[in-house]
Amino acid sequence: MPRVVVDVMLKPEILDPQGQAVANALPRLGVSDVASVRIGRRIEIEFAGEPDLDRAREIADKLLANPVIEDFAVRVDTSDETAGAHS
Repeated sequence: MPRVVVDVMLKPEILDPQGQAVANALPRLGVSDVASVRIGRRIEIEFAGEPDLDRAREIADKLLANPVIEDFAVRVDTSDETAGAHS
């Protein structure tokens, strides 16, 4: 079933302490070629009928993201893969 995915990220000018903590830990794992890390959220919305991008944008703007400090992107995801299922 197609779902709408909302990716929410802090605006570039907003400090990201979680991303900074990950970036600081990478050298201890032997990773030295990463310049920066930003942490965000992925929200999946499944509509009863066809995916409604306009409605999803309205939901994201009013409920899922804080427009003062966050940006969001809305897209339809038709892949059959489960989010985060990495081996």
